[in-house]
Amino acid sequence: MNSSPVQSPYTFQSKIKIFSDGADRASLLEMNGNPKIAGMTTNPSLMRKAGVTDYRGYCKEILTHVTEKPISFEVFADEIAEMRRQALEIKTWGKNVYVKIPITNSKGESCLPLVKELSHSGVKLNITALFTVDQVKGTCDAVKGGAPAFVSVFAGRLADTGVDPMPLMKASLELCRAAGPDVELLWASTREVYNIVQAEQMGCHIITAPADIIKKLHSGFGKTAEALSLDTVQTFKKDSEAAGFKL
Repeated sequence: MNSSPVQSPYTFQSKIKIFSDGADRASLLEMNGNPKIAGMTTNPSLMRKAGVTDYRGYCKEILTHVTEKPISFEVFADEIAEMRRQALEIKTWGKNVYVKIPITNSKGESCLPLVKELSHSGVKLNITALFTVDQVKGTCDAVKGGAPAFVSVFAGRLADTGVDPMPLMKASLELCRAAGPDVELLWASTREVYNIVQAEQMGCHIITAPADIIKKLHSGFGKTAEALSLDTVQTFKKDSEAAGFKL
């Protein structure tokens, strides 16, 4: 019986930087203590889900623990001037802080002029919610020659619409490489462990994933198909017995 690894012919080499995506305090601090995790990302939606109500207080408390690994905190204003004010404050919270700026505000107004201004005034940025090559190109042009920047392309959300994200990600990687070594492509909205393999195989610099997916990577990656089959059947048996099912 063939017992080759499930991921064959691909193997995960741990060459890509893995960031943990979330805002649950306990999980975030657990991921910070994991040497295999290179950084953290958050967003207002994740913070709301985690029950955060004091934005500044939450971020500053987290930064008493996360002192070295890069962590991204997003502005939540919708007016460009207020985004600028928030970004300049967030920047002061720590040397490892990246300020997340969306590609547009909720009205569809471009944030790229602000991105360029902030980047070239020394603010490390994570430009987020990118879905098109034009958005990536504009972002790379804006941050080229500026402070270090992450270019967050939402591959997973694009895949959710039935579109293969790989052509976009490959084109984005070339644009980021051309913009210089301080501009890194980040694969965002990870949906499954295999996305990490995809991102690494294509040469993506960073992938951010929820803690539950990261734990799957380090606990079960590389199991054979036969082992997965047996694990699945054993789980069905255990749950059936725990539920007390009878016929």
